[in-house]
Amino acid sequence: MKTTGRKAKIVVSEDSAGIASQAGGLLLIEALRATGLDQGLSRALARWRASRAVHDPGKIVTDLAVTLALGGDCLADIAVLRSSPELFGPVASDPTVSRLVKTLAEAGPAALRAIRKARAQARQRAWALAGPGAPGADGGLIPVDLDATIVIAHSDKDQAAPTWKRTFGHHPMTAFIDHGPGGTGEAAALVLRAGNAGSNTAADHITAGRLALNQIPPRLHKQVIIRTDSGGGTHEFLDWVTARRIKYSIGFNLTDDICAAILDLPEHIWQCAYDADRRPRPGAWVAELTGMLDLSSWPKGMRVIVRRERPHPGAQLRFTDLDGHRFTCFVTGTRPGGKYGQLADLELRHRRRARCEDRIRCAKDTGLRNLPLHSAAANQIWLEIVALASELTAWTQMLALDGTARTWEPKRLRLRIFSTAGRLVRGGRRLRLRLSNRWPWTDLITTAITRLQTLPAP
Repeated sequence: MKTTGRKAKIVVSEDSAGIASQAGGLLLIEALRATGLDQGLSRALARWRASRAVHDPGKIVTDLAVTLALGGDCLADIAVLRSSPELFGPVASDPTVSRLVKTLAEAGPAALRAIRKARAQARQRAWALAGPGAPGADGGLIPVDLDATIVIAHSDKDQAAPTWKRTFGHHPMTAFIDHGPGGTGEAAALVLRAGNAGSNTAADHITAGRLALNQIPPRLHKQVIIRTDSGGGTHEFLDWVTARRIKYSIGFNLTDDICAAILDLPEHIWQCAYDADRRPRPGAWVAELTGMLDLSSWPKGMRVIVRRERPHPGAQLRFTDLDGHRFTCFVTGTRPGGKYGQLADLELRHRRRARCEDRIRCAKDTGLRNLPLHSAAANQIWLEIVALASELTAWTQMLALDGTARTWEPKRLRLRIFSTAGRLVRGGRRLRLRLSNRWPWTDLITTAITRLQTLPAP
């Protein structure tokens, strides 16, 4: 058999200059500039800048966020930016970065408040630039999804403990602002907790909910709807939500009273449920139980809605499943009626809370999978940087990308956009970044960068 072609031998050398890896990271730098997050963090963290310090603390924190957005998972990965100073500017050394993280961790709540304030201001700017594409711009609801996740620890770190899944690590509480089917989402709050923290601890839900609300402009609070699984179905958390007149859709445990009410429901009460495209879904139904339960101790106006469905083939039934059907409940304060106030619409709205699982998975691909530091205070600073990286990626997509690229997850963004290589060329008093004309997504990258560069800085 004869070969039709021969691959030339490749000789590797170290003598080239002007080549930049991760050239697509320029998108993140332009998003920092457009939203004002770089300047905002510089002002917020100025008090922690040591005398005679060369590097600005705000620049170091944003460099770490860009590093995580590009795929890094530890402080030392900032070396990726250090290799291209023309793109990313001067980057601090590893000891300087470690000292700053230690300083911010020792500052505790003061440093966290400063970072979170800068994030909230940048978010307001990003949503203003996005215009009709921003959450709640059309007057619709702004979903804030709360959920806890497990982060495995492979060494004895502060607050690491056995988890309910029989693993060892931490159990942070997360809150994400959902962009809906046409987008991704923003990490509004990441709260570090010990590994043995409960899934339904009301105080932790309140803390995450409060931090998430602080990240949203006050004028939009009336459009916020908080969604959680059954871990949030506690008296304390529901009282906190309703006291602030916030809309909610929260999972509810199947108690004995609810199971008895389900069995008493006439068959004609059940209504066909919707699938993800808002079309009738065979084998799934919804009904309301509010009038059949004693809800006097719960917030006024709370409704209890139940979903019934046939388990998929091979699924293992649970002890709460009745008559061969699987049942789940949630509660909401949304009144009956309206364009999307029907039971099937309310149940579909609650089921879309599952998008939070996608956001958590993406955050774990952006630094949340590993807490690299020892102390809990330092790891909480790390979580703030993870949140910065997640929302910086989301803002870049919201402001610069269209179509399916608007919903790409971090791994695909890195493969197609961020990891592209380019050549830096000086000429005519300009620095030009030249990308390969064979790269399939070069046009997408250049269009996105141009779009961000035309946005005015705050």
